[in-house]
Amino acid sequence: MPDSAPVLRDPIVPPKPHPLLVAAPVPMIVRLALPTTAVMIAQSGVSIAETWVIGQLGTEALAGFALVFPLFMLMTMMAAGGIGGGIASAIARASGGGRTADVRALVVHALLIALGFALLFTIGMHIFGVDIFRLLGSLRSGAGAGGGSDPARVLGYALTYSDTIFAGAAAHWAMFALSAIFRGAGNAALPGKAMLVSSLLQIPLTYVLALGVGGWGGLGIAGAAVSAICTATLAAALMGFALSRGAAGFSITLRGISLRRHLFAPILRVGLMSSVSAITANLTTILITLLVAGFGVAALAGYGVGSRLEFMLVPLAFGIGSALTTLVGIAVGAGQWERAVRVAIIGSLMAAALTGTVGSLVAIFPHAWMSIFSADPLVQQTGVTYLTRAAPFYAFFGLGMALNFASQGAGRQGVPLAIAFMRLALAAGGGWLAVHVLKLGEDGLFWAVAAAIVLFGVANLGALIVRPWRARPVVSAAGAARTAPAA
Repeated sequence: MPDSAPVLRDPIVPPKPHPLLVAAPVPMIVRLALPTTAVMIAQSGVSIAETWVIGQLGTEALAGFALVFPLFMLMTMMAAGGIGGGIASAIARASGGGRTADVRALVVHALLIALGFALLFTIGMHIFGVDIFRLLGSLRSGAGAGGGSDPARVLGYALTYSDTIFAGAAAHWAMFALSAIFRGAGNAALPGKAMLVSSLLQIPLTYVLALGVGGWGGLGIAGAAVSAICTATLAAALMGFALSRGAAGFSITLRGISLRRHLFAPILRVGLMSSVSAITANLTTILITLLVAGFGVAALAGYGVGSRLEFMLVPLAFGIGSALTTLVGIAVGAGQWERAVRVAIIGSLMAAALTGTVGSLVAIFPHAWMSIFSADPLVQQTGVTYLTRAAPFYAFFGLGMALNFASQGAGRQGVPLAIAFMRLALAAGGGWLAVHVLKLGEDGLFWAVAAAIVLFGVANLGALIVRPWRARPVVSAAGAARTAPAA
């Protein structure tokens, strides 16, 4: 019997690696960082414009808005950088590992998590808002920030703005969750465009809805909140439509997707720890502010103006950091841990160079910065004292912040969280000792803040160099060790 003819089979073609795994780190970091940075800068401009519009309603309206703003910013930081970081990192790791089915399922889980947190903020602020605002109002009055305004009217404005903005919390959570999904998939440009458009529309819409136009008197302070909700809804709708059309690189379908605990876990594990880090950073600022308040109103104003520079550097560090979340996550998902570490170090040094350059220039010319905001010599004196102590070390601020985002991509938030608590202890605890025990005054307090900034950057970088990220070994039921896939 003749030999049978050989069976021809298609050659086995290995799956193509994710494009971001073969790209040079620096150009890719820049490409991913620019859209996010542009949005952050635009949103900072919107915040300034919104404050101006509300200021036209009177001092009491502005004071009421000031009570709500820290809580709204807390929600924004959790949605964009905390839970949003958890979403982006989970999507990136699944994408890097080629687990397309998990990517699709993670989208559904991410949106459900965002909706859950939105409901928590809506319900929580409705129930506890009045007590929180009374507490914040008493702290500000105790710090010398009162201005003779009627507390009842201030509280009324605060509740009006709060009830409105947090009633629409789902719009902001959806916007930031969808943005994180796209960023995790390596597409930062599309959410950047959607959010940039909504930000540019928010400024004139806020003016019209709050102050009115023609013969219509507007909605007052509630109009500013309605404007924010409308523009966030627009951005979310644009991104949602693009996602349904496959713009993230994968198609979305609810068919065959069931809710699974192991898909909630990677988002919440990273997201909750990152949120605690953000809360810790805010708490550090609050405690330092209370310490500065002991030196008087002028000192408080001077510190507020001086420290504003740090907040203006956040878009630079956040833009690069969000790029690192994606690039590190994709590398980790593909098992390329060495590349993940290399990208994290390169990107964090880029952030350090940017923030350090700005900080150094302001430290050399502090009066140029302070004179923009105040001509009061006492205000300028405190601001200059702060800037000449803290600003020279802003490179470490950018370094630490970027590495925090990189750690999100690796799913390793334990060390950055511990360092955040160390920074809080050194800045607030060391500052208290400098002021109340060592009697070093403002100078000692600001040196403690500077030392905490250095610690923030050096400790994060040192931890990564001493103990680089590696896959965690898992012991099977048979007792054999194997490498766990990146969740």
